[in-house]
Order: sequence, then structure tokens, then C-alpha cells
Amino acid sequence: MIIDLTLEKKGRRTPLRFACKRMVNAGYTGRDQAEVRRHIEELAKKGIPGPTTTPTLYPVIRRALVKDPEIEVYSLETCGEAEYVLLIENEDRIYVGVGSDHTDRKLEELDIPRAKQICPNVIAETVWSLEDVAGHWDELELRCRQVVAGREVLYQEGKLARLMAPRELMAFVRSKIGGPLDDTVIFSGTLAALTGGFVYGDALHAELVDPKLDRRLALSYEISSLDEFE
Repeated sequence: MIIDLTLEKKGRRTPLRFACKRMVNAGYTGRDQAEVRRHIEELAKKGIPGPTTTPTLYPVIRRALVKDPEIEVYSLETCGEAEYVLLIENEDRIYVGVGSDHTDRKLEELDIPRAKQICPNVIAETVWSLEDVAGHWDELELRCRQVVAGREVLYQEGKLARLMAPRELMAFVRSKIGGPLDDTVIFSGTLAALTGGFVYGDALHAELVDPKLDRRLALSYEISSLDEFE
């Protein structure tokens, strides 16, 4: 599967065609395991069983990768969350994006892997080269806002120092799939919600901010539920 993106590098923007042969969603990837446990407890309150070990990894069908300004979902109980995304062409060419692992939270109570397939993985159009941000990676900031009835709610906010670093995440994924990561897309896992629980909004705005180079990657999409038969 081919996805057309834009590479921003040293102030220039050039087309990038990425051939995705595999996509995985990581979970519970926080460096602070106490925070990870709080997130698991948050999910348990919603009836979603936590994993026995962390971090976790879920394969996702490639066709779920989209950059659409609007997505359709089946249930009213779905929401996304801001994540960094690694697009690995090979070990020397790796790109970083911002994305949202949109998930059906009701189905997640019963079957987490299937809940990952029924909603898309949304990615922003523009990406950076990992080599351009690797030296100040922990300073990058991830932020997510949900729009509920026309009002923005700050849903997540924090530095990437709170999540596994790219090479550590890649090593974990490589250990699970047992092979090279060429042409693989990895959604990183995310930060705990500031709201103490899920927010089911009408739109989502996420951004990855690079304060050192004074730039950001932005993702926005609206959410349309197929609820006309309910």
C-alpha cells in the first residue's frame, strides 16, 4: 500500500511516497510504569481488561492507514488519541509523523485487536526525518484536543520523554515480529488522558511540536458516526 506524504526538511517541503507493507499499534509504552499502571486502571474502570505484560503490540490492517479530513465510525463510543508515528523505510531512512489511533471503545471492552481494525489509524500529511529530531527527541511535545458540541477539550499533553524513544520502540517491535522493520509503520502508544477517561468528540486536533526548530506537525479530522439506524 502506498501513502503520499510531504517531507519537511530544513525549511523545504518535498513529496514522499511511502510503501507500507506492515502496520502495528504499540500500547502502554510509557517510560514511567507507574503512569502506565494508572492508564490500565483507567481502562479497567471502563470495562476494558488490561494486559498481563507491557508494552503491547497489535497488528493493524494497512488499509486502516488514512490521512482523511473526516472519518466514519460505527459507534458513538469511539475516540482517538495523539501518538507519534514512525515510518521506517529502512534502518537509515526513518520518518516521524503525528497520528491518532482511533478506536471503538465499546468493542475494545470485548476484543482489543478487533477494535483496532474497525476504526482507522489517521496520520498527518507532513512528516520529518528522524535524524533531524533525534538529538532533542525528549523535548518534543505531543498535544491532543477533542471537540465536543463545539467546545475544545484539552485531552492529552506532554513531552515525548514520557514515552519509549524511537530506537527502543523499534527494538521492541522487532523482537515481536522476528524480522527487519523495512516498510513498517508504527503507532507509538500514547499519554494518559487529562480528563480521567475517554472523551467522545465530534473532531480531533493533534500536534507534535518541535520547540528547538520552532515547527510543528498538525493533524485534524472530523468524526462522523453511522448512527442513522439507531
